[in-house]
Amino acid sequence: MSILLVGGDKLDNIKEKLTEKGFKNIEHVSGRKKSDKKIKIPEKTDLVLVFVDYVGHKLSQTIKEQSRKCDVRIAFSKRSWTCMEKTIQKCIEDIGNDKRSSI
Repeated sequence: MSILLVGGDKLDNIKEKLTEKGFKNIEHVSGRKKSDKKIKIPEKTDLVLVFVDYVGHKLSQTIKEQSRKCDVRIAFSKRSWTCMEKTIQKCIEDIGNDKRSSI
């Protein structure tokens, strides 16, 4: 599975935990640079996770629109692992169900 993380700066611990959850390709966009506001979701991304305490409303809207266009699941969470773990687990289950139903 692959995930795009949006927001935050240092995500080493979170990346390790996502790897343990089964994510092999982990991309990160801080959302601080002007160019980040024109974000393109990489191909074959299974989930976009937006850290709401690190991005502005405009960037959140842009990411939402991009995820709709690319038909990619999107989730919003605070940056703490305890807040995002349940959200990620639910998305992992949904992604697994989607892949099983398309076979």
